[in-house]
Amino acid sequence: MRAERLTDAIAHHAEGPCWWPGWGGLRWVDMLAGDVLALDASGRIDRVPVGDVAAMVRPRAAGGAVIAVERGVALADEDWRVDPLRPMWTTDAVRMNEGGVAPDGSLYVGSMAYDQTTGAAHLYRVRPDGAVETALDSVTVSNGIDFSPDGTRAYYNDTPTGRITVFDWSAEDGLARGRAFADVDGFPDGLTVDAEGGVWTAIFGGSRVERWSPDGTRDAVVEVGARQVTACTFGGADLADLYITTSREGLTEGEDPAAGALFLARPGVPGKAVTPFAG
Repeated sequence: MRAERLTDAIAHHAEGPCWWPGWGGLRWVDMLAGDVLALDASGRIDRVPVGDVAAMVRPRAAGGAVIAVERGVALADEDWRVDPLRPMWTTDAVRMNEGGVAPDGSLYVGSMAYDQTTGAAHLYRVRPDGAVETALDSVTVSNGIDFSPDGTRAYYNDTPTGRITVFDWSAEDGLARGRAFADVDGFPDGLTVDAEGGVWTAIFGGSRVERWSPDGTRDAVVEVGARQVTACTFGGADLADLYITTSREGLTEGEDPAAGALFLARPGVPGKAVTPFAG
């Protein structure tokens, strides 16, 4: 299966896509530009600047969005006016990266060092009341996280490991009993889980998105016309569209001309609705 290219190479480092009906459709980020991008029904793309870094965006149950910014998270109202919360750290060597929302409405969001120092990052759990806990420490490039349809398992990528890790999950205990789910040929980046429990992960540098069945078997591949594939999410009225983001970070002018474009595939299995952040 091959993905269709939807846009020009409009982003430097596109990431964190999310479909939410309350927004009217798809939002994703141009991470190091600090912008949230929006695609409307006519195909027009709007940009909203939110800071120096916009690492991911998810809906809030109260309306608007929660956005990972350089050193923490920010809340946006329905007019996309942004209120940054207190920074989670002071060093300028580390920034936020990808994340997702757990079945209880908690936000799981992770960091990475700008120079990708091994073990310098964390995965955090931001509870609806604003309390912040460290869910995992000593990670390197904290990336995609999503949850099984029944809410009992979490799938997570620390990109340099080349592995998708699965955890047991509960609202009371959070992540527990981490173990290998799948070893990937390449660098697993953002991920999403479909309605059947399949795990779709972008392969950075690999020009593809892979699906891994709930038993850990790779059973589908979507080829993408850009090498640096960063993340994916399901959307559309029937949640049957797989939107895929790409990056041109680190590339020279004219190298990989489609890098930074948004792609679309219809893989034949629907996604599950995103859970909004309850804070």
